[in-house]
Formats: sequence, structure tokens, C-alpha cells
Amino acid sequence: MGAAVRIGTCSWADESLVKHWYPRGVRSAEERLRYYGEHFTTVEIDSTYYRLPERDTVERWAERTPDGFVFHVKAFGMMTRHPVKVETLPPELQAEAKPDERGRVDRPSRELRGAVFARFAEALEPFRTAGKLGGILFQFPPYVVPKERSYEYLEWARAQLGADRMLVEFRHRSWYDEDHCAETLAFLERIRAGHVVVDAPKTSARNVPPTLVATTTPTAYVRFHGRNADTWNVRGRSAAERFDYLYDEEELREWVVPTRELSDRADEVYAMFNNNNRSPDPRGSGELVAQAAANAVMFKQVLADAGVPAE
Repeated sequence: MGAAVRIGTCSWADESLVKHWYPRGVRSAEERLRYYGEHFTTVEIDSTYYRLPERDTVERWAERTPDGFVFHVKAFGMMTRHPVKVETLPPELQAEAKPDERGRVDRPSRELRGAVFARFAEALEPFRTAGKLGGILFQFPPYVVPKERSYEYLEWARAQLGADRMLVEFRHRSWYDEDHCAETLAFLERIRAGHVVVDAPKTSARNVPPTLVATTTPTAYVRFHGRNADTWNVRGRSAAERFDYLYDEEELREWVVPTRELSDRADEVYAMFNNNNRSPDPRGSGELVAQAAANAVMFKQVLADAGVPAE
């Protein structure tokens, strides 16, 4: 038997979940996380991409979930070389920032970026203490391509994390083309960073990574973004619109063999659903369902039917 696959969603507070998955009596933030923890054993926190987490908030999250629950945390935008609004920084760090005419910090000093890493790491200490910290997800923008500066930055960022696990998702296909793929995987393995496997629209767009089933650390991590090619690159779309897609069972069955391979190779396997809109219930109830939660439950059953252990 390989490693049991832990299945979860990317957020427990998306609008679709709040409106179409939680029972009507589950209303407060505390009630929702406790309810989520009764049905899933892992979650990805994506709100930390937009603003640095606060330690007291992280402590409450840790307290509201069962023993053994695992939180994966998306790195703050500045940590993945995205521009950030200066007001998203803590007040004491804003003075060190040099925003552009749009109020964005696009090219921070290495010292400021290092201070952000330190604040991010300190805020997650309650997760470490509780044994609930999974990986730190670094989703890099499409303009981060395989070149010397990118490798140098990745190595520096990895060093800032210390013993925490780094998960890397590239958003430019060149990392996985014939000239770079082997080098990309070897580099990630050398710096002890996990390659993130993605399921995304079937398109040749340069900012849509291909599905590459591979592991570079003992942690295997799969993100299901949906396959809506029509909305992926439409400017101004919300995340819910961009990842508006409900997998059917046949599409999820395509993942039985790859997931079994990952389960055999890795010590831990996570399958995280990032499709975060709503769809008509495929069971024909006439109701709307939250796509991520519906597909997470569906995938667990698909794996169980195939004899792949899943939680």
C-alpha cells in the first residue's frame, strides 16, 4: 500500500462553499472551519497570497481543527516576485518600501523581501507547534522563466524557509519544455523543493503549465485548477470566474493511475481542488454545488473504487 492521498480544497471560505456547501446553520468563521475539519483532513490557505498572515489568526485556525489536520499556506505575493500594494505590508515595513506611481512595490530590496519572509515564517509558528504545517506554496508568475536570476532567487527563497517545506508551481511552460524539464526537476530536488503537479486547461498558452507527474521531495502535491480554457486568460476575471469548472467522473478517473504512481513514490500525497465556482449538481438534485468540495468528494470515491487509499 502506498501513501494515503489527502484530498482538500484551496480555501474553506470561498463564496461558493459558503453558499452551497456549508449547512445553513453553519455561519460564523469558527463554525465553518470546524465543520470543514470534520469532512476533510487538509486545506490550502490562499488568502495569505494577498496579505501576510497574523500569528493570532493562525493560532485560532490551529485550535479549531482536529489533531493531524494539515494546512498548506500560499506564499505572500512579494515572496513569489509579484508586485504588491504597499498598504498590504505591515506598517513598520511600509517605510522601507518604494512604491511606484500605482502604489505597488514591484522591485523591493533583498532586505525588505527578507523581512517579509521572516514575518511570514513567524506568523506560522502555531501551525508548527501543533504539527499542522504542510507546505509553503510558491506559485510563480509567468514572467519568472528558467534563467540564472530565477535559479538564484529560488535558492535564496528556499534558504529563507529553513526547515519548512517549499512547494513550487511555475506558470510558464518553458520550465517543462524539452530543453529545461530535466534540469528543472533536478534543480528542485537539489534545493529540496517540491514540484507541484497541476491539472489545468488543455491549451498551448505559455502561462498554462503542462501536467507533469513527478516528485522531487517526499511530498507529492497536485492542484486541480479546472479545464476552462475560455476564462484562464481573460483580464479582469475573478478567481471564481477563471477557475469555473466542474470535473466529471471520467476526467477524475484519468487521475487514478498518476495518483497511484505518486502514492507509491511519496511519503505524503495531497490533491487540492482550486476550482472555486458553483455548478448544477451532477447528481440531478436541481441544486447548485460548490465545485471544489463536490469534486473532492467525487475524487475520494473514484480513488476508493480503484483501490487507492484516500482520506
